[in-house]
Order: sequence, then structure tokens, then C-alpha cells
Amino acid sequence: MNAMQFGIFTVGDVTPDPTTGRAPTEHERIKAMVAIARKAEEVGLDVFATGEHHNPPFVPSSPTTMLGYIAARTQNLILSTSTTLITTNDPVKIAEDYAMLQHLADGRVDLMMGRGNTGPVYPWFGKDIRQGIPLAVENYALLHELWRKDVVNWEGKFRTPLQSFTSTPRPLDGVPPFVWHGSIRSPEIAEQAAYYGDGFFANNIFWPKDHFRKLVNLYRERYAHYGHGTPDQAMVGLGGQVFMARNSQDAVRAFRPYFDNAPVYGHGPSLEEFTAETPLTVGSPQEVVEKTLTFRETFGDYQRQLFLMDHAGLPLKTVLEQLDLLGEEVVPVLRKEFAAGRPEQVPGGPTHAARVAGPRASAGTTVTVPAAVGAADKQEASAS
Repeated sequence: MNAMQFGIFTVGDVTPDPTTGRAPTEHERIKAMVAIARKAEEVGLDVFATGEHHNPPFVPSSPTTMLGYIAARTQNLILSTSTTLITTNDPVKIAEDYAMLQHLADGRVDLMMGRGNTGPVYPWFGKDIRQGIPLAVENYALLHELWRKDVVNWEGKFRTPLQSFTSTPRPLDGVPPFVWHGSIRSPEIAEQAAYYGDGFFANNIFWPKDHFRKLVNLYRERYAHYGHGTPDQAMVGLGGQVFMARNSQDAVRAFRPYFDNAPVYGHGPSLEEFTAETPLTVGSPQEVVEKTLTFRETFGDYQRQLFLMDHAGLPLKTVLEQLDLLGEEVVPVLRKEFAAGRPEQVPGGPTHAARVAGPRASAGTTVTVPAAVGAADKQEASAS
């Protein structure tokens, strides 16, 4: 089965509602994220993903705690991060925490590795932001090895050596959680994802599509170069954000104050300019379907589509109503349309069961990944 996966991701921001001036408490926001995840499963979505932040106004500083709690209250939902900070977390702790979560969730876990978007997080955790790419490369090389070797002897630049170390628990069924590498600007990360045969997630919600097309195409080409399959078999995930109402005018009228005041994109381009240049769709469910289907024209057939739904101070009640529309009127149509004409060789979104059963379960290598892409690759992705 080569079905796409659809889901939502949250950044966990605590933002005042511009229509009322009231911000939720941290407690309310955390509980709302749990309610949103459970609603996602109720309406038939495949994935819930949470970011990792260590600064106000964000609350998801401990993704494994949140996802473990949600795992106990869901049955089918794949639980993911968006992202896990591979640069400032100890890869040994990542290996152990997410293997534990994988067991508790019966395999419904994957990770998205990233460097985050908050510069000060580096010194908070004793790291140097100027070493961001080398940290991402070395830390993931170690994590990859910890999940695939029962006994690890390792020495690198950024942490103390390991001698005869075994990460516990071992991955469920001997298959580590699937890993996406998330990036919005770095060809080195696309190269890293391709080298290991992992997924590449382009969170294309802020910049024009041509920028992300370069990164995705680089990843696909290098994925094939390293012998993991053809370019169209590479594992691609995309972001997006939507706000819906039964008719477009009502959607625009309701969402405009949230857009205009949002910390992430308020006080810049207009709502109309932003929707023209990025995946943001504010309109009817049909318009969301039509805009999302254009992603395939830009990026090719892909495996996972995540929507940002709970940002900018939108109240929980509104977000849950949005999820009803997404689950009832948008995703069923997208599933059907994306399946139509999808080549048989293009894989579906990753699941633990499929990886245990198939050859992709053991894909990957344990040798050291190149520190950066070559000059030709950098030139190809020069806009990144």
C-alpha cells in the first residue's frame, strides 16, 4: 500500500487571541494540544507532530512527555516531532527516550530532526551556534549508530567518547523510529537525509515554493545517488497551513485579525500576498483541496502532508471546528486525488509495521556521513 499520510503539527505557541486580547495559560495550552491530537485521530488523520522549544511563548519543551501521554489516549495516530533539536540534545538521550516512547506507543513513533529556529538555545545547552551544521551531522551519525548497534564504541568532536555502550531499551522489533530531517534552508541537511535513506521534510510555510523545490530536488537526486532507490522513491514530507469556512469571504474575514497580529507572520506581507506566495490557504474546503493538490505539481508525489492549524492565538473551539472540516471534507478528497495516478513504485508514508515487514526496515548505513554537500550541490541549491 502506497498511501499518503495526512496530519497536523503544532509549534505550541501561547499567543493572545487578537479578537479578545486573552492569552491561554500554559496549562490551558498544553491541555489544548492534547485535545487537538485526540481530535486528529477522531476525524481520521494519520499523524500528530509537536515542535520542541525551550523559550516563551512556546510550551512544548518535553515532546516525549507529551507524546507519551497522547500515546496512552490514542490507538492509531502516528506520533512525531516537528522537530527534535539534534544539535542541542544529547544523541544518547534521544536514542533512549524515543526508543522508550516507541515501545509505549507500539511503534507509532517517528522523529523529525532539525536545528530549530531559536539561536539562543545553543548556549542554553552548552553548544555553539556557529557549529550548527557540524553538530547536526555528528550527533545524528551517533544516534543512527546507537539504534543499529547493540554495543557502540565511538569518539567525536562534540561529546565525550563512548566505550562498550548499549543504549536501552533497544528499538522495538529491532527497527528504529523512522527519521525525517527537517530544513527550510540548508542543502547540507537534504544531503544528510539522502545519505542515510531517511525522509526529508520541507516545512515550506513561510517562503516561496521555488526555494523548497531546489532543496527537495537536491534530496531526491542525492537519495538516488546513494543507491536507496529512484528519485521518486525518496521520502518527502511537506508543511502547510489552512483556515477554512463554508465560503471564502467568511474565512478571510475570520482569519485576518489572527494573521495580521501573529508573531510568526503578522505586520509583514498582507494576507493576500502571503497566500499567493506560500502554501497558506484561507478559504473554503474546496479551495484547500485545490491548493494542496498543486503541491504535487511542484514537488512530485510525496509521502506526508502536515498542516499547521492551532497557531496565532486561535481558540481551541475554533481549532477543533477546523479539524472537523479537515477530516470530513478535505482529507478524504485529498486521499482519493493523490492516489489517482500515483506510480506503483512510489512508497507510501512510513509505518512501523511496513518497515518491520519490508526491505526498507534495514535500509541505511553506519559509516560517517560527509560533513557537508559538495560544491556542485551547493551551487544547485544556491538559493537556500
